[in-house]
Amino acid sequence: NNENDNKKLIKEILNLRLQKANLLGYKTYADYVLEDRMAKNPTNVFNLLDQIWNPSIAKAKVERDEMQKIINNEGDTFKLQYYDWWYYAEKIRNKKYALDENTKEEELLELIKKLNNDDKVNGILVQLPLPKHINEEKIILAIDSSKDVDAFHPENVGRLMTGNPQFLPCTPAGVMELIKESGIDIAGKECVIVGRSNIVGKPQSMLLLAEHGTVTICHSRTKNLEEVIKRADILVAAVGRPEMIKGSSIKPGAVVIDVGINRLEDKKLVGDVEYESCSQVASAITPVPGGVGPMTIACLMLNLMGCYRSDTR
Repeated sequence: NNENDNKKLIKEILNLRLQKANLLGYKTYADYVLEDRMAKNPTNVFNLLDQIWNPSIAKAKVERDEMQKIINNEGDTFKLQYYDWWYYAEKIRNKKYALDENTKEEELLELIKKLNNDDKVNGILVQLPLPKHINEEKIILAIDSSKDVDAFHPENVGRLMTGNPQFLPCTPAGVMELIKESGIDIAGKECVIVGRSNIVGKPQSMLLLAEHGTVTICHSRTKNLEEVIKRADILVAAVGRPEMIKGSSIKPGAVVIDVGINRLEDKKLVGDVEYESCSQVASAITPVPGGVGPMTIACLMLNLMGCYRSDTR
């Protein structure tokens, strides 16, 4: 059928891209998510790309035109050997405002107001954390909830809590994709989240609960933390402490999702989980880097597409 043909087509295109597609050094699961969602309605993808495409770049024009021919079954996939979805993803992310750290709160609020009212802007993301003199909550509240690609606005948080989300928080959504696409059933499982942040811990609990997991959230005052972690069939570590969780704390056969990313003194990046020891015990574990990170990017792109679709209805 048409959807299956599109899936096959997008898969061929993604397989042809250059190593540049290894943005940040990762690809596997992020590629799968983009392939699956793009295949369902590639026309919307191209309409969005048209808005951010720079026609002065000749190479980009050739690549995009060839891509459109393929979608219309008029072209040769071999010609797309230089096509790279991340080239366009980078252009979307490059529509940014790099403000000075001394920017006044009023100036940031004015910029957000301007973007809220701009029909050509589909999604808004404010990079957190903000300087201390800027009220983070006030800034999040100022973003139009229909353009809130981070899903941090109270309206989007409330909709997630009540089981009717408009957008899903990017990192927790990425974690769910990793679990599901690995064929892991969440229903009835003991799901332990280490970390209670608004960005990961709390929304992650809601998503796991929605899939019928039995959820426990741990934090700095949790008593007998190691014992609680040991119960987990599915463990999500998002506490921000380098290699805090050791293999001795993991239940044999547990699924371990490491959201943390920490830089050691020797510049090495590690997660909240000690990978070497935990990987000997877990049935599945995500690496750092290369695990949850690219999924966050992919799910951000999905939210942006959701904003775009809402704008074009």
